[in-house]
Amino acid sequence: MELPIQNISLNTSVILTGISAGLFYAWSVSVIPGTQKINDLSYLYTMQSINRAILNPAFFIVFFGSLIALACSTYFTYNVSTKGFWFLLITTAAYLIGTVGITGLGNVPLNNELEALKIPVLSKKEVAEFRKYYESHWNKLHTYRMLFSVLSFVMALLALNITFKN
Repeated sequence: MELPIQNISLNTSVILTGISAGLFYAWSVSVIPGTQKINDLSYLYTMQSINRAILNPAFFIVFFGSLIALACSTYFTYNVSTKGFWFLLITTAAYLIGTVGITGLGNVPLNNELEALKIPVLSKKEVAEFRKYYESHWNKLHTYRMLFSVLSFVMALLALNITFKN
């Protein structure tokens, strides 16, 4: 049985976008509440460690693969379903702007600031001030990208149903 490229790309989009949304949602309900319970110095070292660890092929495949798969699905669906095409175009834009954009323009610069921070030479007050600054901004941006990634996942599911509805 031969599956058309539209079906393969759209199913891949749903899977990757779902994993991405799951990662960001799980972070919101587990890592953030957990890090809120540790002291300032431990928080900064923990976030530095996590920020380094997440830069790996498995994360990049899901994070950027979602965008690539959504863009391909949008392209391949153009001649198959007008409604599906528009749904996917909006979904791709939402993921690009709300997930990739917020991450690249918001969370990553904050992570770079944290990485450049010379924690051992900071006073206790400076550590507390940086944590307050970093954590409040980073968590707010993370909430937005999590909501956009979940929205993108739900919309990709809807696009799958609209496009291949019998």
